[in-house]
Amino acid sequence: MQKIHRNPDVLWREEDEQRELAHTALEEGNDAEDIPTSVLYMSGTMLSLNILGTEIWKLCDGRTAEEIVALLLSCFEVEEDELRADVTTFLNELADKRFIQYGE
Repeated sequence: MQKIHRNPDVLWREEDEQRELAHTALEEGNDAEDIPTSVLYMSGTMLSLNILGTEIWKLCDGRTAEEIVALLLSCFEVEEDELRADVTTFLNELADKRFIQYGE
């Protein structure tokens, strides 16, 4: 299975205050999908990521998609099939924008 790596040309930062806000929302049982917790930038393209996107991004460090899903299952209350679909869709979007690379 292919390993996923962040493109080293991507500039990114995690927003601590926003991350805290998202975690609080989740702990209270609220939706945190629309709370941006990090920003990625490369070649004039900027992406704002919610908490799930940020966690996926941080795990693109040589892990496979299956390893990412397995790790995230312990962090988020979500069905495995739904999470796998979300991770796959998001990774495809990042790959299309060349923010990540697949390799060995």
